[in-house]
Amino acid sequence: VILITDIHSDHMDPKAIAAIRKSNTQILAPAAVAKTVTEAKVLVNGETTELFGVHIGAIPMYNVQRGPRPGQLFHDKGRGNGYVLTVGGKRLYFSGDTEGVAEMRNLKNIDVAFVCMNLPYTMPPDEAAVAVKAFKPKVVYPYHYRGSDLKVFAAGLEGQGIEIRERKWY
Repeated sequence: VILITDIHSDHMDPKAIAAIRKSNTQILAPAAVAKTVTEAKVLVNGETTELFGVHIGAIPMYNVQRGPRPGQLFHDKGRGNGYVLTVGGKRLYFSGDTEGVAEMRNLKNIDVAFVCMNLPYTMPPDEAAVAVKAFKPKVVYPYHYRGSDLKVFAAGLEGQGIEIRERKWY
């Protein structure tokens, strides 16, 4: 299963898809992505499906305040997907490029969360910590954080009982 979150090239790379795709690969993506990756099954915000025993839900990912210029946002509501996967009794959340939107803050029973933070496109580490505190995953992996101070994120989650696992993504 390949899950694509958005139309931007760091989230949708047709060459990378071709390199890893197998004959039985299923691709899920928002409608905006399916215009380019035409073999993708469209899953819009709020929809769910099940593939290979994995329950997959599309969660909105978007900006509420950040954009390239006044009146424009980097990620419009409804264009992209974050995802919640339920597999083996565990719930995993992949934020995609988003700010700490209500749909993220209202998540429940997340075991592992992958949460982005990078300005100017998503949110800074302090805002990411506030959003993560709201839905309290057991474990969080910050990702897509180039140029962000992960110490600020960790300080914002101190004492919350949320395990932070940092990896070198770059």
